[in-house]
Amino acid sequence: MRKKRILVAPLNWGLGHASRCVPIIKSLEQENFEPVLASDGNALLLLKKEFSHLESFELPSYKVEYARNGSNFKWKMMWDSPKILKAIKAEKKATKKLVEELNLEGIISDNRFGVRYKHLKCVFITHQLNVLSGTTTYFSSKLHQKYIKKFDKCWIPDAKGGKNLSGILGHLNKVNEYIKYIGPLSRFEKKELPKKYDYLILLSGPEPQRTILEELLLKEFSGCTAKILLIRGVVEENDRPSKKANIGIENYMFGKNLEDAVNSSEVVICRSGYTSILDLAKLEKKAFFIPTPGQFEQEYLAERLMNLGIAPSCKQSDFKLSKLKEIDKYKGLKDIGFATNFREFFALF
Repeated sequence: MRKKRILVAPLNWGLGHASRCVPIIKSLEQENFEPVLASDGNALLLLKKEFSHLESFELPSYKVEYARNGSNFKWKMMWDSPKILKAIKAEKKATKKLVEELNLEGIISDNRFGVRYKHLKCVFITHQLNVLSGTTTYFSSKLHQKYIKKFDKCWIPDAKGGKNLSGILGHLNKVNEYIKYIGPLSRFEKKELPKKYDYLILLSGPEPQRTILEELLLKEFSGCTAKILLIRGVVEENDRPSKKANIGIENYMFGKNLEDAVNSSEVVICRSGYTSILDLAKLEKKAFFIPTPGQFEQEYLAERLMNLGIAPSCKQSDFKLSKLKEIDKYKGLKDIGFATNFREFFALF
């Protein structure tokens, strides 16, 4: 009997969307489906490295770049919106071609609006039912919800109710039948390993802000005696490790190597992206967050975790080594204990 082929297509906006699809892809295989992968840029490279045995295809790129000045982030996104809408139209056409050529029987899209097909069951994955955008939050949220309703189901990688990780981002006042909470998604498992690093720096996200933060942290840690591993979040075919004084540098790590690096680190320093929070909660780590300037979602998540006494954070422009002393005052992230029943959710297909 031929396995049902399910397209899994994460957005290439940083590496979070692709990495949180890893447990979904593994579970599809365990449940006797055949995943087919599609994305672009670094997200596609990540999936190819994690699942070299699966078919993968390139989708049209959104070509998203952050503003160099964080205060211009929203206006940059609005300026780029015609380009994004054009990419959505192109990926819808590309999806139709993949469906017809590969005999696909279902679609799981992580934040790619154009990856759907009217004759198949299509799922949209997001942790943002509400899209924070300052004074335009109401309109950006309603527009996002309108797009989501074009899909058969919306899977939220979080828990329903008060014990959750996404706060107002992933929860509406009104219950909707098409919204399903599938629990926090992480490709990692917690392990008790000897401490190898005092600080693990995990970078990701679109340029130029990724590079700006990397340069800032290298400068701040240059006179430090702590043992540090910096993972740049740059997925390249030739991943050559290097070292700078007390700082080990890797372009990227995959699978067990990355899992072991996080488990063997005392503190993780990273953006307050939602996927990073999912991973660190699963591994129950202490963290310090530096939200991407101007990105309301990351600023909200960082502030929420700080207010809950879970992890400290600061603006990128305010970061100094002395800020890390605040970490001991916070309890760290914890696994919220949600057991995901993938078989139940995959029954849709």
